[in-house]
Amino acid sequence: MKKITSLLFIAISFCACTVENSPNEALSPNPSSPVSKTELDQTIFKSLQDNGKFEWSSASDMMVWSALNQSDKVLSVGYKPESEGNIDSKIHLININETAWKMAREEVLDIIFEEESKTNSSLKRSELEVFEENILPVIDVKVSNLSTIERLRASKLVRYAEPMGYSPNVETGKSDAKSKINSDSGCDSNTPETGLSSTDFTTVSPNAKASWNYAYHSVTQAWAKSTGAGAKMVIIDTGCSSTQENLGSTFNQGSSSGRTIEKLVTLPRDKFLGINIGPVETPNDACGHGTSMQGAAVAPRGTDGNTAGIAYNANLISIRAAADVFLNESRESKGVADAFTLAGNRTDVKVISMSMGNIISSSQVADGVRYAYGKGKLIFCAAGTSFGWTAGWAGVIFPASMPEAVAVTGIKDNLTQRCEACHEGSDVDFVVVMEKASGGRKPLSLAMSGDVPSTVGGSSVATASTAAMATLVFSKYPTWTRTQVFDRLKQNASYYPSRNGNFGWGRININNALN
Repeated sequence: MKKITSLLFIAISFCACTVENSPNEALSPNPSSPVSKTELDQTIFKSLQDNGKFEWSSASDMMVWSALNQSDKVLSVGYKPESEGNIDSKIHLININETAWKMAREEVLDIIFEEESKTNSSLKRSELEVFEENILPVIDVKVSNLSTIERLRASKLVRYAEPMGYSPNVETGKSDAKSKINSDSGCDSNTPETGLSSTDFTTVSPNAKASWNYAYHSVTQAWAKSTGAGAKMVIIDTGCSSTQENLGSTFNQGSSSGRTIEKLVTLPRDKFLGINIGPVETPNDACGHGTSMQGAAVAPRGTDGNTAGIAYNANLISIRAAADVFLNESRESKGVADAFTLAGNRTDVKVISMSMGNIISSSQVADGVRYAYGKGKLIFCAAGTSFGWTAGWAGVIFPASMPEAVAVTGIKDNLTQRCEACHEGSDVDFVVVMEKASGGRKPLSLAMSGDVPSTVGGSSVATASTAAMATLVFSKYPTWTRTQVFDRLKQNASYYPSRNGNFGWGRININNALN
């Protein structure tokens, strides 16, 4: 894992400052000297070190404008009627087509158009919006002027106005930073593991492999009580491989039968200057991360010698919402928010798993999470894995840090240490054993193709595994609520009735949870 350099750490810890608007800047449509990216990033990392999170609501108008101009200029604007208070707990009940909400939306667009037209006389009102929104009370717009941000953030019609695509710089140690971050973000690593030995799995009927780490959670014993049959889970990730037949034509084989798999996509097509570029996005996984999460959770207990997922008889909905694990693009935030609303509106879904995130909070993604939560879904999110983009910070990332999410991280088989790359903290609820202290072996999963398993680590696989355990409980007790299932998992975890400061309730014994 890439650590932040000592010099940068000192700068972040002691020299970061809060940026204030000067009177002259407030009057100027666009100041000539925006806050530099270095200053922005120092402020963000200072907040992470001091508070464990960074939210744009704590930033000045000038800082928001500067970040907007050093990204793709897409501003996410959450709106509401002026008479409404905080809507977080009831966002799933809102109909944005009702008169009051439509009027609020139009008034907000009027503000944006009026201010943006001051520096762009040819602007058309129809050109403001970047993405279409049909469920959440939010508008995504291209914004260039500081005065637009000032008016929006001062308006009682606006819940938030923040940049969607800003990403702080990180130390990668490579000349090709973009390539390194993509690789570190869970892509390009889901290949067959040719070095497996008999200590890495046990063989279970009819001819499948049960990963070595299942023993620490009594998974194979639990299969006598529940296999996931009848339950359905959603995995929000980078998609599903079109060449892995165990997530396709042989999803039903051996002991896995009568179940369904749906492959969907919410990631918008990439844009440049408002123009679509590249191919139309599909549900296919070009990264590999989503496929490995699905393998750990629901791979069939089959006849081909491949690995068996924890909930090997459960139904699956794969939603491709991002290009990689690091949610640093505007379209990825939009894709994830849409994935949560889609999953929230599926009455046949009980469990949502997402092993992606960011060190910066996104209010639009938070809206989506709260929407699904309001619909009664049990949501599992990864606490974080220290790739290059975490820049040495190992707290619980967003959205796992939200109270609506169940945060999960990974530990070693000595049961006392987090995995080498896993994040920890007070927001963590559960842990999964997913790394051998000696040799560093990770759990088995499905590779992009073929019947030789891959291996996958980090808090990502811990999250998908815990979501699969919850699916086993829902399968046995289909009328139970989210709270009942969570309590059953909690009461059968290693630290219960206490709670560990970094590992939450601890390691689940799923066999006991199914009693």
